[in-house]
Amino acid sequence: MALPPSPPPPPPYPASGPGQPSYGDAKGFFGALFDFSFSHFITPKIVKVAYVISTVLLGLAFLAYLLLALASEEPALAVLVIIFGPIIVLLYLIFIRMTLEFFVAIVRMSEDVHRRLPGG
Repeated sequence: MALPPSPPPPPPYPASGPGQPSYGDAKGFFGALFDFSFSHFITPKIVKVAYVISTVLLGLAFLAYLLLALASEEPALAVLVIIFGPIIVLLYLIFIRMTLEFFVAIVRMSEDVHRRLPGG
């Protein structure tokens, strides 16, 4: 014999009312950029673009160093760049990723806190 379904639990925080800042609402990029009340966050919208740009710039920097090392007529320098260059690029990429994840985590915590505030 099956038990009847239980009623859904109440929401853990009150819904935002009119006139209250809406920290979780989706707002366009330029709308969030020019939100002088800082009630909308832009970090989650630009973090993907910043990571792609960082990855491309690191790749281009590696290629530039490799070309300079190959053009320098020093074979040891070229070998060092070939061996250690990808490791350094990977370490920089890891650091950039961790930094961006930190910023996104802070913004998500802030959004959650503002949603849970009374009247928020």
